[in-house]
Amino acid sequence: MSLWDRKVLPFLIEKACRSGVILEERRRHVPRAAGRVLEIGVGTGLNLPFYDASKVSELIAIDPSPELLERARARASQGAVRPTLLQASATALPLDSGSVDTAVMTYTLCSVDRPELALRELRRVLKPGGKLLFVEHGLARSPSTQRWQRALTPVWKKFSGGCHLDRPVREQLEEAGFFLEEIEEKQGDGPSWTGYTYEGIARSG
Repeated sequence: MSLWDRKVLPFLIEKACRSGVILEERRRHVPRAAGRVLEIGVGTGLNLPFYDASKVSELIAIDPSPELLERARARASQGAVRPTLLQASATALPLDSGSVDTAVMTYTLCSVDRPELALRELRRVLKPGGKLLFVEHGLARSPSTQRWQRALTPVWKKFSGGCHLDRPVREQLEEAGFFLEEIEEKQGDGPSWTGYTYEGIARSG
């Protein structure tokens, strides 16, 4: 890994993902997790303080980056739920099939190399009817914004840990076999090409 990936990028990710808007999204969705919970793309652990200990029996949190996991370990002791932190890829989850009640995914799908495989893996490890809580940014509905997103993504992803601006989140969830129980799409604050978000609950079949 380059010096940028090891030292600079974790700092930038932490800064970007601590905005007031994103923290409010975490506060709104993460406490809904219950039972045996898997979080993919835990990053620096910004979701960890929001898990509800009265609902969560076990929390497993994964990330492929050892640098981000090191920051998450420092934050893990601050929450009511103590997680098991694992270095692993979302495309090859180290869990048995049908062993998870709730999966949590916040601002993760954009940077997964093969999102279709990661979503299939999530369906595999979720129990039948298990829920996926998601907050993601992705492809906007405006054609003009889409053109900007597709034009900027090849450069953007080189400096942002592989983040894609143009992932069609709703369609990817449905194509992976999830039923969208709840979904809200909206244009948030900031540049239109980074601020289009999808949030809600998807159920495994």
